[in-house]
Amino acid sequence: MFGSIGLAEILLILLVVILIFGVGRISKIGGELGAGIRAFKEGLSGEKSGEKKDDTNDNSKPDQTE
Repeated sequence: MFGSIGLAEILLILLVVILIFGVGRISKIGGELGAGIRAFKEGLSGEKSGEKKDDTNDNSKPDQTE
């Protein structure tokens, strides 16, 4: 089905998409898509970004000596 699509056809489709949506809106859509994929991966792994997986339970409090 897609075997007959060449480079020229892909470039034509990209040009039409850029003309319809504009460069700014396409970059916004790409950023939102990336954030969605990142959130999906975090949901699968059960971690939030910025958190490190740490198997040790260090409940000790830091020294507060002056």
